[in-house]
Amino acid sequence: MGLGGISIWQLLIILAIVVLLFGTKKLKGMGGDLGSALKGFKDSMQGDDDAKNIEKNVQEDADTAQHTEKKDESKL
Repeated sequence: MGLGGISIWQLLIILAIVVLLFGTKKLKGMGGDLGSALKGFKDSMQGDDDAKNIEKNVQEDADTAQHTEKKDESKL
């Protein structure tokens, strides 16, 4: 028994049929496209985190600048 009642031989037969129908070049192209899509998704998710970190740093810098201005005003 393999996955959900499918034996290894049945999986190999299905794989052979898929290769015969689509060909190795087409499957390689589809695999490359899928890999590119996943990489793009991963990069965009990291980009969102980077944008949030940048916004956080900008806000912290603004808060620090306001705090510094208040200290300068209190010295006068």
